[in-house]
Amino acid sequence: MAIRNIRTLGDDILRAKAKEITEMTPRIEELIDDMFDTMYEANGVGLAAPQVGIRKRLVVIDCGDDPIVLINPVVLETSGSQTGLEGCLSVPGKTGEVTRPNYAKVKALNENMEEIIVEGEELLARCLLHEIDHLDGIMYVDKVEGELLSTDDVEE
Repeated sequence: MAIRNIRTLGDDILRAKAKEITEMTPRIEELIDDMFDTMYEANGVGLAAPQVGIRKRLVVIDCGDDPIVLINPVVLETSGSQTGLEGCLSVPGKTGEVTRPNYAKVKALNENMEEIIVEGEELLARCLLHEIDHLDGIMYVDKVEGELLSTDDVEE
């Protein structure tokens, strides 16, 4: 397992549409492990493969309950609304206010290539939608209401 370099805003791969994963391979297994290590090392709660330079439809999330692996995720349903500060490992030192659905239901494959449904509210819904956006080249800065703020200026 290894820590991978996180690509930052301005890197073309962050704006590219990621490709579907058709089979689990040793390289994909290694990528999943590396993505978790990289996310934890950077104190993140989610990471998409394009953020580490890989154009694959793969996301890892850990909002504090159980770590989640999503391969080829598709948003099935959203509802409600929440507005709050959001950040991104690919936009270090910055945060901004983003409105997203308060509930999300997602279909994906897990690390065993088995279909799963993940439902989440609040932080998990925000993480699911933020990371899946990455797979389509969408960044949270595209959705920020107002100015991007320095994380140094925002009280925890």
